[in-house]
Amino acid sequence: MGLITALISGLLFGVGLMVSGMANPAKVLGFLDIAGRWDPSLAFVMAGAITVGSIAFLFAKRRRKSLLGLPMQIPANSSVTLRLVLGSAVFGVGWGLAGFCPGPALVALGAGFPKAWGFVVAMLAGMAAFEFLKRAKLSRQRA
Repeated sequence: MGLITALISGLLFGVGLMVSGMANPAKVLGFLDIAGRWDPSLAFVMAGAITVGSIAFLFAKRRRKSLLGLPMQIPANSSVTLRLVLGSAVFGVGWGLAGFCPGPALVALGAGFPKAWGFVVAMLAGMAAFEFLKRAKLSRQRA
């Protein structure tokens, strides 16, 4: 049941990204171009997503188990660290340069946007490099 729910959720998320224009890098870059021909439409998409997410978190905080009977996994750490700030900055720069972030990039790849290939390959390479460096750091700490 969990896999079917994940599939349906992913499909719904992907359709939402396509309908809202979030998977179109030109629309995203238009939103980020506040000094030029700014397209504010994605601000409404983000406001809607934040509203829905906030309401969902309010209900989720009161539960011990999800609707599927799985344990709730809500992050407890809310501290702002240098690592969080730097990671957010790198994410923002990548989003501004490419017009993609990970979710919409995967949707755009599935929708046939050629530009998504380069982003997804670079994203996977970055994820692999992060894992490699993290494991190397852990092995040095153990030695």
